[in-house]
Amino acid sequence: MADLASSLASSLLKKLGSLVYQELYLAWGVQSDLHKLESTISILKIVLLDAEDKQANNPMLSIWLGRLKNILYVAEDVVDELEYEALRKQAITTYGSAMAKVCHFFCSFMALSSRLKLAHKIKDIRERLDEINADKVQFNLTERHEEVHVNPLWREKTHSFIDPSTVFGRDGDKEEIKKSLMHPNPTRNLNIIAIVGLGGMGKTTLAKVVYNDESVVKHFQLRMWVCVPENFNVTRLVKDILKSAGGRVDKNSSNEDTLQTSLRELLKDKRFLLVLDDVWNENRNKWTELRDLLNGGSHGSVIVVTTRSHRVSSVLDPVYTHSVE
Repeated sequence: MADLASSLASSLLKKLGSLVYQELYLAWGVQSDLHKLESTISILKIVLLDAEDKQANNPMLSIWLGRLKNILYVAEDVVDELEYEALRKQAITTYGSAMAKVCHFFCSFMALSSRLKLAHKIKDIRERLDEINADKVQFNLTERHEEVHVNPLWREKTHSFIDPSTVFGRDGDKEEIKKSLMHPNPTRNLNIIAIVGLGGMGKTTLAKVVYNDESVVKHFQLRMWVCVPENFNVTRLVKDILKSAGGRVDKNSSNEDTLQTSLRELLKDKRFLLVLDDVWNENRNKWTELRDLLNGGSHGSVIVVTTRSHRVSSVLDPVYTHSVE
């Protein structure tokens, strides 16, 4: 079976978002172009399921998908080059100074000429993807977020624990977010703060540092941490929130009224902090449904959301957005 464009896009986004590649991007001076590439692929990805369903009855759409797949294959090859260089660098580090001397010419990962060629390839890929993205408007494609599934081996669940001694250089970021946490918008009962940045940039770590800060712990009567699945299901999230707060949830319970009543009772008259980590959902209606359920806490309650997507942030209507770079 031929590869689907949506599968190729997911695979590339997975690789582009990993920490090891972020380090390589910076070393090679191609970080800006690759960030733009990731952004364009993310925008295209949300219409690909609809495009793949409709292509059988639309020859021009089928050609458009073919063009997209071709350039995604090229992009995949370039990312594989990055992976090879990462492994080679790891080998140099592992086998010590003797091998390092032999590989001295590659101490910056690549000869300058090779890096320039790679940078040119990435720029060409990005420009071609921009053209393909611009052409999609003629097909009137529908955005479909809910049907996208993430490989659980890649997207692991997070937790709130952190060893403060392992975190460096985040004091400024932490204080900025704490300021919004402790002094939220007085006109809102429930405030939302977004932490936005590409994969591997430290969003979750920053959220953990804030979550476990002594003054934050004292300020909020209730704190909860939930890693949000990409298949954004409000009932499942309510269960996870209840569990995080120490509430008892019958694993077989699916009665929405019972779960929602339990959540309201849990939050009633309490100033709470809820961290929703690694959010992908851009469906405004689902966010509104969840926010309404969480609106029963005391004034000054805060939801902190970590996400790679500025689209998610805009849907949330946060009182403060903190970009991690």
